[in-house]
Amino acid sequence: MKQQITPYLCFNGNAEQALQFYKKIFGGEVLEIQTFGEADFPTPPEAKNRILHAKFKKDQLLFMVSDSFPGKEVEIGSNISLVLEFDEKQEIEKTYKLLSEKGTIIMELQDTFWDACYAKVKDAFGVTWDLNHSYNKK
Repeated sequence: MKQQITPYLCFNGNAEQALQFYKKIFGGEVLEIQTFGEADFPTPPEAKNRILHAKFKKDQLLFMVSDSFPGKEVEIGSNISLVLEFDEKQEIEKTYKLLSEKGTIIMELQDTFWDACYAKVKDAFGVTWDLNHSYNKK
């Protein structure tokens, strides 16, 4: 078993928009994208362009994405939080700014008691991000 967790994000028909949003913020690339219409099972016409499965990758950052099937809506952002560790303070500042522009700041970017710069932001797509830059790397 790998010693990592791969987060999986599910959206209500706007996964493609979310992927482009994350690509703009983090760089990286979208891999293995497949729509419901490309899959080998019966799909209603309104679902044919929804994303069945995709991967997003930038260096060590990897997560998977899909849209919900029509009629099976998901409650966005209430059951997942993603932790991002940053090597440079300017990286965390840039990402915080971009994620919070149309999102909701849960905890302002600030120095913490655990000797890190940290923030918690819910982005425009309802995904909660924990951003952390440790000052003393052990």
